[in-house]
Amino acid sequence: MDDSQFLSLVRELTSLTRETEWVELKHNKVVPEEIGEYLSALSNSAALLGKPSAYILWGVEDGTRRILGTTFRPYQKKIGNEELENWLLTQLEPRVMVNIHESVVDGKPLVLFEVQPAPNRPVLFKGVAYIRIGSYKKKLQAHPEKERELWRVFERTPFEKGLAMESATPDDVLSLIDYPNYFRLMRQPLPENRKAILERLTSEKVIVPKGRDRHAITNVGAVLFARNLNDFDRLARKALRVIIYRGDNRVETIREQMDGKGYAIGFEGAISYINDQLPQNEQIGQALRQEIRMVPEIAVRELVANALIHQDFNITGAGPMVEIFTDRMEISNPGVPLIDTLRFIDEPPRSRNEALTAIMRRMNICEERGSGIDKVIFHVEFFQLPAPDFRSAGSSTVAVLYGPRQFAQMDREERIRACYQHACLLYVSGKRMANVTLRKRLGIKESSYTLASRIISDAIDVGLIRLHSGTRRDACYVPFWA
Repeated sequence: MDDSQFLSLVRELTSLTRETEWVELKHNKVVPEEIGEYLSALSNSAALLGKPSAYILWGVEDGTRRILGTTFRPYQKKIGNEELENWLLTQLEPRVMVNIHESVVDGKPLVLFEVQPAPNRPVLFKGVAYIRIGSYKKKLQAHPEKERELWRVFERTPFEKGLAMESATPDDVLSLIDYPNYFRLMRQPLPENRKAILERLTSEKVIVPKGRDRHAITNVGAVLFARNLNDFDRLARKALRVIIYRGDNRVETIREQMDGKGYAIGFEGAISYINDQLPQNEQIGQALRQEIRMVPEIAVRELVANALIHQDFNITGAGPMVEIFTDRMEISNPGVPLIDTLRFIDEPPRSRNEALTAIMRRMNICEERGSGIDKVIFHVEFFQLPAPDFRSAGSSTVAVLYGPRQFAQMDREERIRACYQHACLLYVSGKRMANVTLRKRLGIKESSYTLASRIISDAIDVGLIRLHSGTRRDACYVPFWA
């Protein structure tokens, strides 16, 4: 928020006829415990009222709304040895974003706390949820009708409909949103005038009209088409982060990059950058030498797209991430998977972010029929790589792609996983797994068919596949869910 935006917002807040459920005005009073309670109350009230932010403004006289200035210096205030900001955030659950702004208006210093609305459940301070009733701060449990209404709001408000920026001029919109690339990706001609551009962005819900010559920029518009996500405070941590490590652990980082572009306009560049960082080997053919990357590009593309579109945007302080090691790459995103990781191959996709996903599909960035994971498994098998590992880790979803490794170097778990995924891929293709197909998948010699039989037996023992038909020599197998 620059000085002109700060001034405009202060004028708006001080023009209110009274304190509302989403605004608290103060002069100099600073009581940390009370501030934390207000953060909870204002965040919950903003969610209840559909406000993009709530605010605490210091330096204003409560009754008259006169700007007096404040002696409060938030970055100098400490609780013990801990900075006030960090102390407040660690007491909030879930941890919502609180942006602190300091500026001067009419020659007087002001402090503004900009508070994110409660994302998907009531915000608690020290284990207690608060709410605003008029201009009063109350415990939420004392007002069950408000609590019920708040939960109904969480159930019907998707991330995409939220606002990344509440008020922007047409010039702001065209400078913040990369509209030329929007039209390129949509395969549409660029309109010749500003009005037509804004009308198209409005119809796509990238922006929303907010009165005369003003627009709000939606979350879905910003996260897909922002020239720089850092221009939107709440979305800055949602930028795709790529980290390259030396070796097979996280001890030493070679480099790290955070791509600040919106997902749609920055996708191709991000994939190109990631592939350039992957270890490669030189393969000599009959006539030519060619460089082979550690994992196929299409697998990288599909899994990065999945991480972007299926993440839980309500988890603050975390975003999609790609980590590259010498022997593997890990692609993670905030949010536990909505379906069992064992069913990624066959289950229809489910997304928390339907509007975002629909736009990405129209731009051919992600799959429309949920066949992306099938493509990943197919190309992994084509290059006879170890089976990918899809897992839920805490509050995140992780996909691991492994570099080339000989069969003898795979452990029992990896061999079983490869067997299961092979059975799944064949089943969704209308075929059945057999000893011979598994040998081909894992590069096992025909004379060592007993190795394949042992892997199949192990996969049956852990309940991942089952016998479909045939006798021991010509038996066919299917996944446990088939």
